[in-house]
Amino acid sequence: MYTQRLVGFYHTKREEILATIRLLVEDETPSDDKARLDAFAALLAKRYTAVGFKTEVIPNAERGNHLRALFANPAHVTDPAARPALILCHFDTVWPVGSLATHPFRMDDHGWAYGPGIFDMQSSLALVEYVIDGVQEMGLRLPRPVVLLATSDEEVGSHTSQQLIEDEARKAAYVLVMESPLPGGVLKTARKGTGHFELEITGRAAHAGVEPEKGISAVQELAHQILALHKLTDMEAGTTVNVGVVSGGTRSNVVAPHAAAVIDVRAWTSEEMGRVRRAIRGLTPVLAGAKLTAHDGGGRPPLERKVTADLFRQAQAIGAKIGLNLQEGGTGGGSDGNLTGALGIPTLDGLGVPGHGAHADHEHIEVDQISGRLALLTGLLMELNV
Repeated sequence: MYTQRLVGFYHTKREEILATIRLLVEDETPSDDKARLDAFAALLAKRYTAVGFKTEVIPNAERGNHLRALFANPAHVTDPAARPALILCHFDTVWPVGSLATHPFRMDDHGWAYGPGIFDMQSSLALVEYVIDGVQEMGLRLPRPVVLLATSDEEVGSHTSQQLIEDEARKAAYVLVMESPLPGGVLKTARKGTGHFELEITGRAAHAGVEPEKGISAVQELAHQILALHKLTDMEAGTTVNVGVVSGGTRSNVVAPHAAAVIDVRAWTSEEMGRVRRAIRGLTPVLAGAKLTAHDGGGRPPLERKVTADLFRQAQAIGAKIGLNLQEGGTGGGSDGNLTGALGIPTLDGLGVPGHGAHADHEHIEVDQISGRLALLTGLLMELNV
């Protein structure tokens, strides 16, 4: 069986793959640097073209360009007309330019490789390159084409890539999300949905010492609303509402004419997200004359297990053939898999290289896990049945 030689094959490529990961990590790509993101998209296009993808750089005026790549070589794809497997990656990171000066690429005695964005998710970009290269070098045939989307704005909400992701997902048989796994290499079969809201409160200014009765304190109204908002939290259901940023008033001797709050919402189910969203939109003032305006800044819908369970079951069986004991878990953070899952497209997340510390000073990957993860990705592309 091909599965018996996958791990060994990719193990022989480990140093080459690690060198590619280092190259990608050392090309810094913060979400807000369009020039760097555009250059990186061009670099990826060149590398993916070299291993057999047909690539297309998709211009994006607002942020960095995106990349679409198609692998449908008839010599290695049994049915080039079949609904493709869609692989989702992003190449923007949270790390500002210059981070390499304080967080250089390095290896430690554990065999862990460190660097800005290496875990989330520059190493995954290398996995996709080498899995397609490996399919061809090993003479394998995939049952369907592979489409890769590598986007430039996942870390800041996917606002310019969401439509592209959803359009490709609707054409796909299933979606594999190359985000970092949970500790221990655990795959992600559930993600909370995220909601972002801003509440604006309008009151009336007055002198706080001379005629406070003529004023309407927006700050006092905000205090009432913060309590109401936090009561929407349901820990048993896993729903959280957090007022994380507040502002208001002008001076201490002026009854505050305005105030505002920025609100974060997380929930496991669409029903819970809907409940909280309706409640925020329906907030009413406590103080006579105060006015409330709730702005819905969108977010990501939940990735629910009903769209991941079957893929995970198959992935577990495929993993067992190559010596992996795959487990599943959930996380409160969102990814582009939330978008595809909400469309009902079978989706599996957390397929990147095991490691730890996304966005943190100790961000790293476990180098000895690279070959196993590549073997798993190859097996998924070979065997997933949807």
